[in-house]
Amino acid sequence: MGSALLIIDMQDAIVPGIWRGAELVDRIAALVESARARGVPVIAVQQTGPAGTPLAEGSPGWQLSPRLGVRETDPRVRKQATDSFFRTELADLLAARAVDTVVITGVATDYCVDATARSALSHGLDVDLVSDGHAPMTDGDPAAGLTPQQVVEHHNGVLSRAVHPGGRLRLVPAADCW
Repeated sequence: MGSALLIIDMQDAIVPGIWRGAELVDRIAALVESARARGVPVIAVQQTGPAGTPLAEGSPGWQLSPRLGVRETDPRVRKQATDSFFRTELADLLAARAVDTVVITGVATDYCVDATARSALSHGLDVDLVSDGHAPMTDGDPAAGLTPQQVVEHHNGVLSRAVHPGGRLRLVPAADCW
């Protein structure tokens, strides 16, 4: 059994609105290089919206940030929900590669990253959440009065304490992955 790097929604229409987006892209690109050097599969997830929207499949905004270093040969999962497993082939892709641990990075902390981490646990996978490898939107969560940094800290804390019989979740700084 092994791990896979899962990159969530690092798309051209989304990254400009993400807190420290350019820094996050660079951090994830370094993780991609590190994963490749160790033979760890890289899987990119792309949010897909209706035709005519910035996230319509094939549109410029739907494309992954080219700075990530994701290759055309890397598996890509198209999703329409916050949970990257919901009605997608992600679970089958991971099983076919004998993956038991997903290393999760991407956006947005309080939506797709959170939902996918929880779902991975429900699928019996272990999760290494890259503690400095995910981010919310630039305004954080104004309704809750949380800055972007507080959103990250809150979700890192909540997810690291989650009790789930399917798998375990641990926080791992990008510098300590692999």
